[in-house]
Amino acid sequence: MAKKPKGSGSGESSGASESLNSVSCGTEKLLLAAMERGGNCLETGRFLISYREGRVEEGVRALKAQNFRVADARDFADQAVSLEDAGDAEAMVFPELGVALVGGDALQQHGMSVFDEISAEGPIEIIEPEYFAFSDSADAKHAEYLRGFLRAASVIARDLGVDLGHDESDEARVAEEMEVTWGLAQCKVAQSSFSGAGIKVAVLDTGMDLGHPDFADREFVTRSFVGEPVQDINGHGTHCIGTACGPKVPDGNTQRYGIAYEAQVFVGKVLTNSGSSTGAGVLAGLNWAIAKRCEVISMSLGSQSPVQAAYTHAGEAALRNGCLIIAAAGNASARTGAPANSPTVMSVASLDENLTPSRFSNHGKIEIAAPGRDVFSSWPRPSRHKTISGTSMAAPHVAGCAALWAQSDASLRGLKLWQQLVASVQALPSRESRIGAGLVQAP
Repeated sequence: MAKKPKGSGSGESSGASESLNSVSCGTEKLLLAAMERGGNCLETGRFLISYREGRVEEGVRALKAQNFRVADARDFADQAVSLEDAGDAEAMVFPELGVALVGGDALQQHGMSVFDEISAEGPIEIIEPEYFAFSDSADAKHAEYLRGFLRAASVIARDLGVDLGHDESDEARVAEEMEVTWGLAQCKVAQSSFSGAGIKVAVLDTGMDLGHPDFADREFVTRSFVGEPVQDINGHGTHCIGTACGPKVPDGNTQRYGIAYEAQVFVGKVLTNSGSSTGAGVLAGLNWAIAKRCEVISMSLGSQSPVQAAYTHAGEAALRNGCLIIAAAGNASARTGAPANSPTVMSVASLDENLTPSRFSNHGKIEIAAPGRDVFSSWPRPSRHKTISGTSMAAPHVAGCAALWAQSDASLRGLKLWQQLVASVQALPSRESRIGAGLVQAP
C-alpha cells in the first residue's frame, strides 16, 4: 500500500486555493477549472519542470529551499504513485524521468514563473504547461458501416459475375483471416515462432477487464494512477491489451486477435473510466513502467498539443534503461500530437485494410504504421469482444510485434529495438509523413 505523504517543506496555503495548488487535485476538477479560465482548455493550469540529465536531486533540493511541499514517487511502493494520494504536496517528482509536476499557482506563490529566464548553470532545463490527455480511438461506426457495405457489394458482384479486382492473394488473405484478424495477418504474426515470453509489456490506458475469460490463465501486474480501480469500465484499455498481448487461442470459437500471448502484462491505469487524464498522470505511469524495466511501453492516448520536454525526457529515460515507448499518433487528421510527437517516442500511424493510411490518422512525425481500421479485440464483459478503429488500435500492433522481436534477440532493447522495428517493415507506396518507414512486421 502506498503511503500518503504530506510533502516536505514549510509553505502554507488554505481553502480552495490549496486544493487547486496541490498536485492531488483530480482530473475532473482541473477540467472544470480549465473551462472557467477559458483560453487554451487543453492546459490543466499546472506546470511540468524538466531537469537537466543527472540533476533532478539538485532540483528537488531547490524546490524544498523555496518552501514547496514536495512529494516523490519513490515514497510510494514500486514508485506507483496516484496523484490523488499525494496529500497536500505542491510538487511531485518523477525521478526516473527527471521531471516534476507543480500544482496550480504554486509556482507564482513561491517566487517562480513559467516566464523566468532559465539559467544555463541551473538544474532546470524548461518549465512548461501541463496538458490534459485523452484516449485516442476514432469513431468506428462509419468504419463498420463501410466494411459491411463492401462485403455486401462483393456478394452481389460475385452473383452477377462482376470482377471487383480481387486476386488470388486477396482470397488467400481472407482465408487466413478466418484464423487471425486482418491486422495480425498483415503483420505476419501467425508465421512467427515467438510469443513474447520473458518480455514485460506495459499498456498505459483505461485499465483492463481483469476477469475476461480470454485471459483466465494470465497474471497481470496492475497499478492505478488516477484514483480509480484498475478494472476497466471504458473498454479502451482492454481492447489495446488484447491486441498487444491477447491469447493465442481465445475462449470459444473466436479468431486470434492477440500478438505477444506469453508476454508479462503490466496494466497501468493512467486514464479514468471516462477516458481522460492529465500529463502528470501519464508521466506517473511512465515513471512506474520504466522503474519496472518494461521492455515495451504502449500508449494509445494523447492530445493535439505541442512537443513537451517532459515526454521527451521520459522517452530518453526509457531508451537509456532498455525500454521503448510506443504511442498512437492521434486521430485528428492533423499533425502528430503529444506524446507521440516527441523525438524519443515511437509514433504509430493507422492503416486501412487496403494498407493505405486511414483518413483520420495524424501525419508528420511518424515512425511506423500498423493496422488501425476495424480492429477486432477484447472488450469488457458482457460484450467480451468489439471492433473499433483508431491509431489507438495501431499502436498495440507495434507493441506486440516489439515484444516478439525483444524475445527473439536479447540485444534488442531500447534504441536497438526501435531500429529493428523500422528496419524490418514491409515497404508501402504512401508518403513517409503518413506511414513512416512502413507496415510493422513480426519476426
